[in-house]
Amino acid sequence: MESSSCCSSTAADLPRESFLQRTLERLPSTQSLKLAPEEAAPVAVVAIQRYLSEPSEGQQLDSYSYDVTITDGVWRAKCFLHPSLNQLVHRNALRTGTDVSVRQCSFVYNERRLGHGYICIEKIESSAEASSLLPRIKSPSSLPMLVKHGMERSVVLQSDVPLQVSRKHYLSLWNNDDPEGDMWISGSASPDPVLDVSKVTLLSSLESSFRVSWKPLPLLVKIIHKSRLRYYGKFGLKIDYPYQTYFEVADQSGTMSLVLWNELCPEYYRRMNVGAVLYLQNYTLKQSYSNRSRPQMDHHRMKNFTSVELCLNPRNPAAVITVVSPKSVLPQWGLPEVSYQFTTRSELEKMSNGSACDVIGLVTFVGRVERVRSKGNKAPEKYWTYRWVHSVDGTSDRPFILELFSSSQPEIFNQICPMTYLVCTQMRVCQVEGSLPYLTSSCETEIFITGYHKGQPYVSDPRVKSFIQWTKTLKDNVVLQKTAVGGHYCYPPPPRRFSQAATETSGQVPLVAASDLKRELESLQYREHKKLAIQGEITAIRYTNYPKKVSNEAYSSDTHKDPADCLMSPSSDRSKDNTRKRTNQFSTPAKRRLKYKNAKEREEQEEEESASASEEVQHEQQECRDSAASSWESSSWSKQREEISEHLHHGGLHQDSVSRRFTFDEKSALLRWSNLQPMRWTPQAAADAPPHRPCPGHYQLTILGINKQIAVDAAFLPVVRSDDPRAVGLSQDPHDNSMLSCLSSGFFCPLDSTGGDGELTPHESEEILATARGLENTHVVCVLELCQLGGDKVEILIDKVYRVMDVTLD
Repeated sequence: MESSSCCSSTAADLPRESFLQRTLERLPSTQSLKLAPEEAAPVAVVAIQRYLSEPSEGQQLDSYSYDVTITDGVWRAKCFLHPSLNQLVHRNALRTGTDVSVRQCSFVYNERRLGHGYICIEKIESSAEASSLLPRIKSPSSLPMLVKHGMERSVVLQSDVPLQVSRKHYLSLWNNDDPEGDMWISGSASPDPVLDVSKVTLLSSLESSFRVSWKPLPLLVKIIHKSRLRYYGKFGLKIDYPYQTYFEVADQSGTMSLVLWNELCPEYYRRMNVGAVLYLQNYTLKQSYSNRSRPQMDHHRMKNFTSVELCLNPRNPAAVITVVSPKSVLPQWGLPEVSYQFTTRSELEKMSNGSACDVIGLVTFVGRVERVRSKGNKAPEKYWTYRWVHSVDGTSDRPFILELFSSSQPEIFNQICPMTYLVCTQMRVCQVEGSLPYLTSSCETEIFITGYHKGQPYVSDPRVKSFIQWTKTLKDNVVLQKTAVGGHYCYPPPPRRFSQAATETSGQVPLVAASDLKRELESLQYREHKKLAIQGEITAIRYTNYPKKVSNEAYSSDTHKDPADCLMSPSSDRSKDNTRKRTNQFSTPAKRRLKYKNAKEREEQEEEESASASEEVQHEQQECRDSAASSWESSSWSKQREEISEHLHHGGLHQDSVSRRFTFDEKSALLRWSNLQPMRWTPQAAADAPPHRPCPGHYQLTILGINKQIAVDAAFLPVVRSDDPRAVGLSQDPHDNSMLSCLSSGFFCPLDSTGGDGELTPHESEEILATARGLENTHVVCVLELCQLGGDKVEILIDKVYRVMDVTLD
């Protein structure tokens, strides 16, 4: 082996030819190594890890830094990504499971620490295609890590910690709330030590002890509520593990808040669960922090001690925490039972806005995971991750509509799927005028799905038992027909009238200038969702419908293309007879497996079928081109189009925009598709690619800004079926199916309840389009849903269109 590199694993059986090793050998001779295309062999991305950036002199390009682990099939190398390339991660253009080409890199030594340095990637070319290299590697994690000669003893370089040595741990890739890495200890601790409960004090005695000289006596308490993690790291903060979380604990005298600080969070957060009993020593008391959220606990019927809170610190003094095993808990300790306030769906409308409840239901719909930027927080920027879920409990024909934010339980949050039993605690009721109420999670919400219910205190609750009895009456095949996964979903629907207050209020859709829309689109990060409104006029509409056969062939020839990129031309009207005829031609493989009398007869038959197939594809492609009958333009658009300064062509329907029916066979693939890009590649993830399906027919609209300087394209996918998840809570007042009424209501009237394919018929789409002339020179306000789907894909969907007469000025 060459002397310029070394690793911690035996490399005797490895091939000597390695792009990474050869590159590392060349780096000492230059400040920055530029690689020609023929030199830059493809390498695969196996991990992308994020952490808070180190303070640096000059401009701070980003709040966070990224370490990227790549492999050439011989070695692995953990490299530092130059901050100028961070935007590739922000947009998920650089992601795990793909091949990249490193075009420029350097070797950076740590000038303040001996024996530490790393490769810095300065220029890189990423690919949207799945890696061709990784499928040939049985286990990338078993490949040796490439380390420069002389740095073999560096613990940092051999450990799962950041290359920037001032940071001690990684964050989750897409939010700051989820625990990430091996440092988060789970499972039970060592056997219980002998507990001296003779000197235990009660919570009721602590309020009077505050602000006086006092030696804390041990506490014996039970956890009755638990919050999600809070990461409070920021530049200049000299704390290695800046985490905080709080609990509500109780004994026979009442309840009190307990706060767990810093490095105690990785050690204990996953072990301190609701229902667990704690024996606490060396705790401190502090005046309660009034500006944080608290769980609603009236149902416990216990006294709440709110003036002070317990603090468990890693030092000064170092708290001593013992999580008592359930078998060692004694009845004479008098600790209260954990109680819940389960609410059925039939009771939800009667509950007051903001009240708390626990719910259990059978999941029927799971939306894709999206992100929203935390409002008002200063650097470092923070994103929340969330998803929408529908669940039913048999007490109503309407589902629970659940807005679930990350609860620091990624192993559960990422596995929510239809047909699972979902429990959500401490949800908050959101009553919606003119629509169905929904529930949103709080800081104290915990979620549990099938496989995680065992041992939870709620399993003995009467309402939980009643729900389980109801599920025994269900048939899987019937419920499966009403399930869906992924796709665009947003709730609640916009109000009947658009209002603009003097000051922006929570929940109000901001009205932005068309000129600001481009900046908003460019600032979106991966799966970030925004809702905005612009005013202007609709100047062009076309109906796009992909012929199913051509669509499927397009997908099979290039499985990585999005249908919005494959087929953008609307199809012409097709008669049912022609459709049936073409379907028959392509759906009889069994008939073609006949016994031929001789080889010549078989050749003639195959030539005939080949010619027929070729003619069919040409016919379908011609249908795509014959789009004039499926479009409308305002009389002035051709002239206005020449005068605008910019036309934003992002609008289009993508595979990720449309929900799919759930099946158990596709479960893992659908979960991967609807979840966020994983920070580590696994062979299982590579196998979980959902099959491509044609996008449904939809309208493509061009909106011209009110000052006629900028135009933007947006897609409109009306709700057609009653079992579409988007139909839940939608006001279904009858309307005339004009273009404007469909854009205002969001659905085609009446909704189809026969289980059709969820698309307008060619005749229906043409009838709606024929009324588009009513939009000529009409001043409207368009509510747009924006979402960055990864790479260059940006989703712009029309949520609702208001006429100016439907706008209220407050």
